[in-house]
Amino acid sequence: MATVTTPDVRLSSLPPAVGQAGLRGAIASEFTKLRSVRSTYWTLGSLFIVSVGLSAAICAGTAASMVNNPQNKAGFDAAQHSLLAFFFLGELIISVIGAMVITSEYSTGMIRTALTAQPRRGVVYAAKAIVLTAVTLVISIITSFIAFFVGQELLSGKGVAASLFHTVKIPANAMVNCPGGGGGQVPDGKGLGPCGGNLTVTFSGTDVITASTVLQAIIACAVFVTLIALLAFGVGAIIRHTAGTITTVIGLVFVIPIIENALPSNWHNDIMRFLPDAANQVVSATVASGGPTNLWSAWPQLGVTALWAAVLVGIGAYLFRKRDA
Repeated sequence: MATVTTPDVRLSSLPPAVGQAGLRGAIASEFTKLRSVRSTYWTLGSLFIVSVGLSAAICAGTAASMVNNPQNKAGFDAAQHSLLAFFFLGELIISVIGAMVITSEYSTGMIRTALTAQPRRGVVYAAKAIVLTAVTLVISIITSFIAFFVGQELLSGKGVAASLFHTVKIPANAMVNCPGGGGGQVPDGKGLGPCGGNLTVTFSGTDVITASTVLQAIIACAVFVTLIALLAFGVGAIIRHTAGTITTVIGLVFVIPIIENALPSNWHNDIMRFLPDAANQVVSATVASGGPTNLWSAWPQLGVTALWAAVLVGIGAYLFRKRDA
């Protein structure tokens, strides 16, 4: 009987494993997870459509109202109006993806698989945070710029549109004269509606809006929305439940400020600047008198939001390393 000899296949013929799975591989893995989930595209698409669409609606409506209310041109912050939907609703939408980056793996049990493939929990957590930050910052910057340009195009015929390429001057105050002798000083162009076909408006003073101020507002709004995503990520690592995380973030950035408004004014003014969402009222302002007087300037106030995000992400990192998956 003939003897059949099989080739001797040795495991030693395979290249030996070298080193440990590091941060680079973990980042690639997390990016693959993020872009392979359909909800990522729905959420980021919603951020873009809502921000740009509502920006167009707000600016178109504002431009139309100026036909009968020319006094509203005084002190008008065109950049802030075009970014309004982005930083108010964008923070709500982006918190969803910030939460789901980490909570979705707990709900499906995939977190155990991820930690088996990469037992170094700190690396996994850092990779998730890095990928989330990079993706949301890029999308936020793109959305912020497009929302700005769409809004300014709709406002361009009214003489108040902001620009990224040159300095713009707008009237600071308006004196409105109505038929029959009515009229008066209107601070910042606010406070007086239409008063007849013979309405005359006299403008005085000038607000200067530089291109660098406008660029700062656009980028700062994108950074603010990104920080809210990181804040939601930190809360998600702590709670480990998608609905609970989103509810908590909504409470932090929407509900608590409403409750805080009911406090006495001296308490309200002192507490408000320490809330995570307070930055959205000043980072978008390009007119000197446009922001609340009880808040810090744009970057210090944005630093408060960054501190909230850093603390929550830090607590989440500690619990991620200590708790069972």
